[in-house]
Amino acid sequence: MRNFGIAVLSILVLGMLGLASEPGKLIVWCDETRAPALTEAAQKFTAAYGVPVEVVEVPFGDIRGNLAVTAPTGEGPDIIIGPHDWIGELIFNGLLEPIFLPAALLAQFDPASLEAFSWAGELYGLPYATECVALVYNKDLVPEPPATFEELIEIAKALTEPEKGQYGFLIQQPDPYHTFPLHSAYGGYVFGSTPEGTLNPCDIGLDSEGSVKGARLLDRLVKGGILFAGADYQTVTGLFNEGLLAMFIGGPWTLPGIHAAGINYGVAKIPLIEGNTPRPFTGVQGFMVSAFSENKILANLFLKDFLATKEVMLAIYERGQRPPAYLPALAELADNPDIQAFAASAADGIPMPKIPEMASVWGAWSDALELIVSQKLGPEEAMRNAAEQIRTLLGCK
Repeated sequence: MRNFGIAVLSILVLGMLGLASEPGKLIVWCDETRAPALTEAAQKFTAAYGVPVEVVEVPFGDIRGNLAVTAPTGEGPDIIIGPHDWIGELIFNGLLEPIFLPAALLAQFDPASLEAFSWAGELYGLPYATECVALVYNKDLVPEPPATFEELIEIAKALTEPEKGQYGFLIQQPDPYHTFPLHSAYGGYVFGSTPEGTLNPCDIGLDSEGSVKGARLLDRLVKGGILFAGADYQTVTGLFNEGLLAMFIGGPWTLPGIHAAGINYGVAKIPLIEGNTPRPFTGVQGFMVSAFSENKILANLFLKDFLATKEVMLAIYERGQRPPAYLPALAELADNPDIQAFAASAADGIPMPKIPEMASVWGAWSDALELIVSQKLGPEEAMRNAAEQIRTLLGCK
């Protein structure tokens, strides 16, 4: 009965999408943002090899789920787009095929982006864009970005006047994603690794020495009158866009609002913390090949020779405004200081954990940060409690 249900659901999904993998024809699932660039590359591939390529627009959030429904029945696409943190689940469910690229081509990609799409020593995606957070600052208030976190704290203290609604530095809270650089600078981590190079969901590092030291730094910022409880995304970006905030940790998605507000801003790497590099979470988007594809060799050829080009990568950038993972395309944007700054931050980054267990982490971690920022619990106890909750939830005790 269950298989029958899956088959019916597969037929319904395929009916909506209209196309499925078949020998001698490539099917690519992508969202509307990437479709124009891929369609042009597909036309060139067809002209060169006589192999038709159909680019099918699928809402970004539906791609993973639709692949899971259609691929096990022998249907579905040959190639999909998606973020790297999907691959753990897709590999576990037998839905992805490793891809193979020559060493000379691999050398043309940001190494951190390749690491993000790697699993147990194999590559499962051709990356096209990276994203992460960095330090965004108001040049009228802070002409030059601080070189160290201690310098940032001193500047922030001098510029913070809550009674006037003015602040020197904020990190939106409670938010593990934006706070992670404080933990990672001291060696804090979320999941440790197995000897095989995959993530170990029962090696939870939120109560490790490094993670706790990062939490103490957060606590210090609150006690020093720099951070305050309730400073969420809207508060932080709103203050900055009104010229009332000098610095914050944010991603490229904040720039359209800053441009609209006319703020004289800059983007820089998060400054060193006690001589250590804060390492933000890095998100990487890329192309992946279905394990059920009837055309794995053709799919690999399409990725290698027709998508890994400066022209295609720049066309994708123009629609998405994320730093290209393909270094020749990134070099073409050398005069764009925002893209270069976010790319530099991403180069220091740690890929977002790509195992399904990550979904069990955010809530407990966020609660711990909330307790620290509201001064209801000390950093050691808050992080220890969060780690214990996650171990229990994942059955690691």
